Amino acid sequence: MERQAGTISKKRLWAGRIMSGLAVLFLLFDSSTKLLRVEAVMKAAAQIGYPPSTMPPIGLILLVCVVVYLIPRTAVLGAVLLTGYLGGAVATYVRVGDPLMSHVLFPIYFAVLIWGGLYLRDGRVQALFARRDPS
Repeated sequence: MERQAGTISKKRLWAGRIMSGLAVLFLLFDSSTKLLRVEAVMKAAAQIGYPPSTMPPIGLILLVCVVVYLIPRTAVLGAVLLTGYLGGAVATYVRVGDPLMSHVLFPIYFAVLIWGGLYLRDGRVQALFARRDPS
């Protein structure tokens, strides 16, 4: 959480903000294309088996998840929700047989940005992965 910035170096904090920011910018763009029913998105949705009418609700769900991620107090919950969203994208791409490197792994790259950025800027997430003495 950014309130704990005193325990996190400025370099780590800014690296985390940049990583999180890149993921958020892309996800906001993705959400807006679904909400605005961009023709290319509607065609792509139909090609992978989603009726175009499902895109605005999916875009709204994504937008809500991103907003939850952007609020420092709820950022961990937002990361969990976005991980679920991105997992659904992976499952869809696997189901339709899309290529591994260009489609299937793409949402995983964003999950890494989301969690990596959060790890670097949030002491709570760092504490989850802290080494503990087994005794």
